[in-house]
Amino acid sequence: MDSLNNIESLLYFIPEILLVVFATAVIILDLIVRDRESDIVAYLALVGLGCALLAILISDSIIGTDKSLFFGMIRLDGFAIFFKILLILATSATILFSLRSEELDVKLKGEYYALLLAVTLGMFLMASSTNLLMIFISLETVSLTSYILAGFLTHSPRSSEAAFKYITFGAVASGTMLFGLSLIFGMTGTGDLAEISTRLPDVLATGQVTALGLLIAITFILAGVGYKIASVPFHMWSPDVYEGAPIPITAFLSVASKAAGFALFLRFFYSGFSQGLLDSVDWGLLLAVVSALTMTVGNLAALPQRNVKRLLAYSSIAHGGYLLMGGVLLTSDGLSAILFYLIVYLFMNLGAFYVVILVANDSGSEMIEGYRGLSSRSPLVAAAMMIFLVSLTGIPPFAGFFGKFFLFKAVIDKGFYWLAFVGLLNSVISLYYYARIIKAMYFESAEDTESFYSTKSTFALLTVFVIPTIFIGLLNIFYSLSGNITLQ
Repeated sequence: MDSLNNIESLLYFIPEILLVVFATAVIILDLIVRDRESDIVAYLALVGLGCALLAILISDSIIGTDKSLFFGMIRLDGFAIFFKILLILATSATILFSLRSEELDVKLKGEYYALLLAVTLGMFLMASSTNLLMIFISLETVSLTSYILAGFLTHSPRSSEAAFKYITFGAVASGTMLFGLSLIFGMTGTGDLAEISTRLPDVLATGQVTALGLLIAITFILAGVGYKIASVPFHMWSPDVYEGAPIPITAFLSVASKAAGFALFLRFFYSGFSQGLLDSVDWGLLLAVVSALTMTVGNLAALPQRNVKRLLAYSSIAHGGYLLMGGVLLTSDGLSAILFYLIVYLFMNLGAFYVVILVANDSGSEMIEGYRGLSSRSPLVAAAMMIFLVSLTGIPPFAGFFGKFFLFKAVIDKGFYWLAFVGLLNSVISLYYYARIIKAMYFESAEDTESFYSTKSTFALLTVFVIPTIFIGLLNIFYSLSGNITLQ
């Protein structure tokens, strides 16, 4: 495939350009608007995301995809389109959550929504990058903006601590990953993933590079990617950051950041290293061990948690482990299972965090105790939360069950029966801590018996997450669509 030059590539880069334009417009509008209580900047950010989504759909249906842009730095294909749409949905939900959150400082709305658009731009590039340099630049773009968003509650010591820990771990992970990337560049003499995939088997066959050297380089790179998806042993930042960040940002990091991390992971290893790795390194076993450790550590650490945000942080780590199951041996079935599970995870996890925001607004508490008697104070909110938690556990007939089913099937088909058993055992463990929240909502009485304050818009947004969580797993069309997405 011929690579387009910089000018020719601009026609296919319109969604990213729109995000830059609207991020700038949000800042300018925030300077003009005198009413600090106004939500107009949030709505402008939503319009920007809508325009970017429209541009993506138009380019996919009219112009076509599968283009190599900017001299091979970026690739526009079905894989990138999938993640861009997913990221737009996650960012839009985060903005809507932010409008209902009482944590955020109204004086800093412009910067906040501009940063959300900026981090979405970085995630777009993470899903599209096919060059080592662009991979690192896009990762740093996402990381730097995420650090600021995590510490956005400047009046909160917890938020400042979250940002400090986030940037500390992030700096170490980025430096480690950069060292691994430099090793790969030195081994192959190129930064292009397609050329790396072609040259690696040759340099391994001639003895210029040893399998051990390649494994060391991959391990360093996994540190950076693993930090982004919060896999063990690069997960230490996640609980503290999730607990200290504003709840909408916690929801955003748990879904959008994880999705972008997996986009980078799949693009990087599937396109650049599958051939060389499978011939020289037992990639399947290495990834299976990381997957098992990630889901086990995440679930066991979640068991004693009383803070719901922190509990869901460990839950997010565990779900990263489930997703890694689909990456074992990098098969097409595993790829489609990961993509489908990310769709499912978007709705059920964001829905759960939306309830966390509603409860925090009502009771001022993020602890499980704040959910006591919720079924009597707000039956619909309690029922929605129960649906999200049951789906996260993986109990049928909800979407989470089908998502895990396809992941388990992918590893069983490749003979990793023990990994499927570990995943099943961890799903049983997760039921315990999810059930504690359900128990508090339905079987414990609250000191405050006042009705839960909700509006029609609150229930409308809640319904947007509940309906897919119930029915999306029954529609095999979504799994079929994800199965049609390939990586080259």
